[in-house]
Amino acid sequence: MSRTDDQTDSRYRAPALDKGLDILEILAGASEGMTRAELVRAMARSPSEIYRMLERLVARGYVVRSDGGDRHALSMKLFLLAHRHPPLRRLVAEAQPLMDGFTRATAQSCHLVVPERRAAVVVAHATPATTWEFRVRIGAELELFETSSGLTLLAFQRPEARGWTLAQWGLADAEARLAAVAPQLAAVRAAGFREGPSAQLAGVVDLSAPLLGPDGDAFAVLTCAFIEHPGRPIAVGRAVARERLRAVAAAMSYAGVPPDPR
Repeated sequence: MSRTDDQTDSRYRAPALDKGLDILEILAGASEGMTRAELVRAMARSPSEIYRMLERLVARGYVVRSDGGDRHALSMKLFLLAHRHPPLRRLVAEAQPLMDGFTRATAQSCHLVVPERRAAVVVAHATPATTWEFRVRIGAELELFETSSGLTLLAFQRPEARGWTLAQWGLADAEARLAAVAPQLAAVRAAGFREGPSAQLAGVVDLSAPLLGPDGDAFAVLTCAFIEHPGRPIAVGRAVARERLRAVAAAMSYAGVPPDPR
């Protein structure tokens, strides 16, 4: 359930919890922290509503005060809590049955990639039970600017955050390379997916769909290397495979994004 849905669903209201979560979410987007007055304005609530909740978050270690005591910022506690459970393992466990279902329905392989350092790393794959199959090795590092998975990851990063993301990934000449593919990224983002000939294998058409986080940025990409075998009928056409792939990616996203009906 998205935050908007949660706010409009009055069956299970917990106002105090909502205020605490609002504070955490707002502070997550404030790189230099915020004063109590700034939080009051951002949340459109009275100072008394914010005061007690903010004090409890400080007492529990989720929020820290600056040395002067006038600014508040998130501590590392949420980060540490999140990493007590391996998120990648959970993602793969959720993705694998859906990916297997895709391969059964289409007789095409697919693989899941996540951004890691300077590449898009393959963390799961699924292949059909046919004589011939295409498989990308788990752990393979795919170039961000030259593969369908990498370009889709870049396309679904907000423009204002993309430069920072590339810097975090440690890519040399990131800005120049980003400018060179900017038209491609804009087209992919507008379409909601990427479809095009593989730059690595002749005769393969790559289909890629993003898995979107709560901020709309891609945290992973699902790619099908669509192959036709000469003289053999295919289970489904490329357009159908593309929409099935998008439906699987949407099911694994933070909030489902419906497939393009075209």
